[in-house]
Amino acid sequence: MTGKVAVLGLGRMGAAMARRILGSGTDVVLWNRDRSKAATIAEETGAAVAESPAQAAARSAFVLSSLADDEAVTNVYLGAKGVIEGIGDGTIALDTSTVDPATILRVGEAIDLTGAGFIDCPVSGSVSTVEAGGLTVMAGGDELLVKEAEPVMAAIASRIIHVGPRGAGAACKLAVNALVHGLNIALSEALVLAEKAGVERETAYEVFVSGAGGAPFVKYKRQSYENPETTPVAFSLDLVAKDLELITGLASRIDVPMDQARVGLEIVRRALAAGMGAQDLSAIAVLLREGSA
Repeated sequence: MTGKVAVLGLGRMGAAMARRILGSGTDVVLWNRDRSKAATIAEETGAAVAESPAQAAARSAFVLSSLADDEAVTNVYLGAKGVIEGIGDGTIALDTSTVDPATILRVGEAIDLTGAGFIDCPVSGSVSTVEAGGLTVMAGGDELLVKEAEPVMAAIASRIIHVGPRGAGAACKLAVNALVHGLNIALSEALVLAEKAGVERETAYEVFVSGAGGAPFVKYKRQSYENPETTPVAFSLDLVAKDLELITGLASRIDVPMDQARVGLEIVRRALAAGMGAQDLSAIAVLLREGSA
């Protein structure tokens, strides 16, 4: 890979991406709103730490961001000391966040004025998938820019799919997450149904992973569903709610019926009202189990 990579946002996914890119032998500069997260990775790896997104962008050939929501993306790119103030002609920014396509278009238009490039490249997979370099990237943007940025994406992904123009990546990611969150609700309901009917949890799950419904999601989330008390959080219900709000919002704007997603959002909001927002998305099974006790 040619040139330093700035990694902005060091949550679970962003931190895993930074470590993976560092492991490929690439120079990395880190930035996170909570500087301590950047400092921890820097101490472990020797990576540099920037004081602001602008400083990180000014020092790098590529900028890779992994941020929580639309507000964070807007602030990090367009706010005071944001990427827009530091990025230079020829640099390429790649945003992997799950956000509204409209946010991507707004940020992209601002980046275009600097002479830099911008593509949306959200990903499908979990932290363990990042660590294995096995993510699927949904890249939206100019085909030549996507090709130029492939070495960065290849450090974290096994598949890079150019899904269309800028904004198409964000739209495709919302579609992917509509499927994943639908699976989560369906799997939670099925597991609790089997349990309450007298089947042992582990036995029911063994049947699930062995049958027609044994999708990769069902397989890699097994420990989370079987042992919710001890399995680390991979994707919180707060973020699930955010995703489903984006999904149903986009569906409303383009007149697509999303009845399952709307019901799923109602269920997730029940979990949030029960104080479960910081728990893993698989905790929907806990909500249903306790609600039917």
